Amino acid sequence: MAAPTRRRRRRGRPVFLVDGARTPFLKARGRPGPFSAADLAVQAGRPLLLRQPFEPDALDQVILGCVMPGPDEANIARVAALRLGCGERLPAWTVQRNCGSGMQALDCAFHEIADGRADLVLAGGTEAMSRAPLMLDLAFVAWLADWQRARRLPERLRALGRLRPRLLRPVVALLRGLTDPVVGLSMGQTAENLAWRFRIAREAMDAFALESHRRLAAAQDEGRLPELVPAFDAEGRVHADDDGLRRDTSLERLAALPPVFDKPFGQVTAGNSAQVTDGAAWVLLASEAAVEAHGLAPLARVVDTEWAALDPAHMGLGPVHAMAPLLARHRLRADDVDFWEINEAFAAQVLACLAAWTDASYCREALGLRRPLGPIPHERLNVDGGAISLGHPVGASGARIVLHLAHVLAREGARRGVASLCIGGGQGGAVLLERT
Repeated sequence: MAAPTRRRRRRGRPVFLVDGARTPFLKARGRPGPFSAADLAVQAGRPLLLRQPFEPDALDQVILGCVMPGPDEANIARVAALRLGCGERLPAWTVQRNCGSGMQALDCAFHEIADGRADLVLAGGTEAMSRAPLMLDLAFVAWLADWQRARRLPERLRALGRLRPRLLRPVVALLRGLTDPVVGLSMGQTAENLAWRFRIAREAMDAFALESHRRLAAAQDEGRLPELVPAFDAEGRVHADDDGLRRDTSLERLAALPPVFDKPFGQVTAGNSAQVTDGAAWVLLASEAAVEAHGLAPLARVVDTEWAALDPAHMGLGPVHAMAPLLARHRLRADDVDFWEINEAFAAQVLACLAAWTDASYCREALGLRRPLGPIPHERLNVDGGAISLGHPVGASGARIVLHLAHVLAREGARRGVASLCIGGGQGGAVLLERT
């Protein structure tokens, strides 16, 4: 069965990525972090807007991706836009596509501009995973409802007699959210599926994780993260760097870690998985008219986007299913792309994508391609590290990888790049950039 890899899309106005910023990604350490999701969005957005030659209310829209906004952050995009000084008349809206939420915000902004409905859009993603709520079990909620209805002492005594300690056990929303409700597998278990399917060894996963930390360390030391802006918390502390980096890790230390998701025989560990993290990232997209009107200097042109879906039990292959039709539509092969960003949800997941991308039978049967599109060179993939060392604030990562890819293209004088990520629930997203 041939997949619709070459379907045409109506051409719209050109869309440019002119600037962007992100906070440091701060590792969750067992207690709520210093910033809410809205705080993080404001911390990243304020310096970005302050350096622009226009006022914040010159924007046409603000679009923000977030998976778990707090109870005081309903339509978190609107909350962030108002706190950023965009004005009460500026529309703002929130999107949610699990791990692809930040990329979905960018895609929405891309189409708003390409279709002529906007000229300047601030789009991005934010997540405070350390502040994911603890919930009450539904059985306790039902008991509480009975308790509140009880008015007389005998009724209350009977209700108390039905209360059991197990009903008071909290439900961890983060763990529930990282488990697919359809197939009943955690995201880590889906990575174990891919490791088994493509025969990916534990040693290869740990080596990939170690390289992620080494690349991020080099990027920090050499100042290769220009999109990073410091965040200042309420106690006056400065958070200047991604703090999940483990400079002292080694293959020996990684090999000593036990499996997390498939005990005792699994291969996916905390060391070769993305870190639970807080962070936010914005990109500023503009039409050609806005670029000329404000004298902006684009980093890159957003050429096209693609979304795909597949079996949730193998959700980590989402990038393959999104990137293949994107490249085929533009008659590109892998060697036509200079740099790649594939979000590192798990080392096994990225390595499985690389294997599937070059597997002739998989490309033919799952993607409808006559032949593979060519290998992705490791030296051109995630050149400054990825989510294993940086962390993966799920709402923000899609915006981060696109923004950083634009900076990599500019730094290296390269022409073309692709950013992609897998999405819980069995989806994938991809963006094609070209340097202007």
